[in-house]
Amino acid sequence: MSVDHYENFPVASFLVPAPLRRPIEVIYRFARSADDIADEGDASDQVRLAGLAAYQAELDRIDAGTAPQTPLFVALAEVIRQHDLPIQLFRDLLDAFAQDVIKKRYADYPELLDYCRRSANPVGRLVLHLFGRSEPEHLAQSDCICTALQLINFWQDVAVDWQKERIYIPQTDLPRFRVSEADIAAGHWSANWAALMDFQIDRTRELMQQGTPLVNALPGRLGWEIRLTVQGGLRILERIRRVRGDVFSRRPKLGKWDWLVLAGRSLTM
Repeated sequence: MSVDHYENFPVASFLVPAPLRRPIEVIYRFARSADDIADEGDASDQVRLAGLAAYQAELDRIDAGTAPQTPLFVALAEVIRQHDLPIQLFRDLLDAFAQDVIKKRYADYPELLDYCRRSANPVGRLVLHLFGRSEPEHLAQSDCICTALQLINFWQDVAVDWQKERIYIPQTDLPRFRVSEADIAAGHWSANWAALMDFQIDRTRELMQQGTPLVNALPGRLGWEIRLTVQGGLRILERIRRVRGDVFSRRPKLGKWDWLVLAGRSLTM
């Protein structure tokens, strides 16, 4: 289970009931394509924001009950209507993508969590709405899991994000561990850096564990999908800790043999 971008989104896997595979695929295409507008290629910030604004305009049409102008949003409108999905969750995703275009630093942990609330949590909430399991307790647990997955991606991709001039590590954490942006730019590993990453790993793992009761509250296939996703995230944290936070020399990721580990651990959750 890759914990990377929207690959943690359960995209029509064999664990998802057949009637929900197309809705999930449509939602994934929306999220993936919008994120690509914000993040891929060499377009200017103005062009990226204009592209995301066009997506917002399509959501406005859906919200107003008028026909969207593009095939993706025609399909999305049908999914939203059939499953009574909150359109604000789609707006939150677009808002987070637009923020990524213009915001490159986060002052503190609460500010970073607010970004995750819009960039990651809507995905889990949409899945729960599709499955008809949108009780407040379950939504809160899903938020913990999705935010943790987003944070794991940040710690995994420190070097990758630096190339995009982004640092998701809260600015207040850097001086606390005597680490500077120059260290990140140079890909400089140190004991201080290892301590900083251990700190991020510990609180991300704790956040993930706050959400794990969700897997036992959800029936059948969805429960197993979430189990594997959670275990995939925890496994990445293990790999980051194993290399003492050195995500500069090699990006920690999962291999094919990790699936056996994830499956085994999922049985004991």
